[in-house]
Amino acid sequence: MRLIISGGGTGGHIYPALAIIEDLLKQEPDSEVLYVGSKRGLESSIVPEQGIKFVALEIQGFKRSLSLENFKTIALFLKSVHESKKIIRDFKPDIVIGTGGYVSGAVVYAAAKAHIPTMIHEQNSAVGLTNKFLSRYVDKIAIGFHEAADQFPKEKVVFAGNPRAQQVANMKSTFKWSDIELQDDEPTVLVFGGSQGAPAINKAVISSINEFNHRKYQVVFVTGQKRYQNVMDLLDKTRISSNIKILPYINNMPQVLPKVSLIVGRSGATSIAEITALGIPAVLIPSPYVTADHQTKNTMSLVNRGAAIMIKQDDLNSESLLKAIDQLMHDTKARERMAANSKQLGVVDSADEILNLARTLIK
Repeated sequence: MRLIISGGGTGGHIYPALAIIEDLLKQEPDSEVLYVGSKRGLESSIVPEQGIKFVALEIQGFKRSLSLENFKTIALFLKSVHESKKIIRDFKPDIVIGTGGYVSGAVVYAAAKAHIPTMIHEQNSAVGLTNKFLSRYVDKIAIGFHEAADQFPKEKVVFAGNPRAQQVANMKSTFKWSDIELQDDEPTVLVFGGSQGAPAINKAVISSINEFNHRKYQVVFVTGQKRYQNVMDLLDKTRISSNIKILPYINNMPQVLPKVSLIVGRSGATSIAEITALGIPAVLIPSPYVTADHQTKNTMSLVNRGAAIMIKQDDLNSESLLKAIDQLMHDTKARERMAANSKQLGVVDSADEILNLARTLIK
């Protein structure tokens, strides 16, 4: 297969694209893949490190308020569409897949206008602006949450889950808690607010440390790299028991997740794909700062199926955090039920599904 894939801006768009590429190259090692991303997005550093051929376009998103900058946005979009047409002519793809972000709008639109088979993948339950725009032009739309279906033309929609889930489900973990000076036979909570950390989550955990010191379960608290020193300064005079480990970041998260008894954190699409692929009980604290409040909608998809507990950020404090964690960590049966419900939501062959759908479009 000759594949052009485009997704950019955040890891939520990039990692599903990388999972699709990885699965394609396993199935068809002779395939040719070109990743088209943006110059400003994370993909410009992440993708080339994977040894994948990468081309960058200059593009940016719209300001939600009236702004002269939006005229520049339109000009960059039109320029990117023109450049994408040339990229497509030169590469001659069998299919073009977009996984979200403004750059995929230009690339997939150009492909559709050139009558190349096209697909998009929507990771979230609330559909992004780019994919809403592209839905009129593409041949098929793969979705990661059933709740997204009625936001697209129904004849184009196929539920496929998130390809990141297949990646995580197939990884073999050799990680042990003793690698970070904890006990291997104790139930362990992982609190993780994302790679940058989440100040509201960090604040609630800091306020809970004295209580965590007396719990029988272990707590791994990941602060985010740029917030680690501030957290440690605030805890300078606080006793931290041997059942607690505070880290700035975890580089090998897919290795660690299978060992986790309960995860506490945000509810981006990639996180939920990983959680459900492995069937991890979860306390989710959706970020209120995302488009269309999509993390709350993602969270409710799990809550409604008994696969997670939600704490709204406005309700997050030491008391609510401890109550939710204790509720599950002191009740093994409740964790087992939640794990089973979560596992039922995981789509561990998602990348396969997307590639099979792509093949139906290639004539």
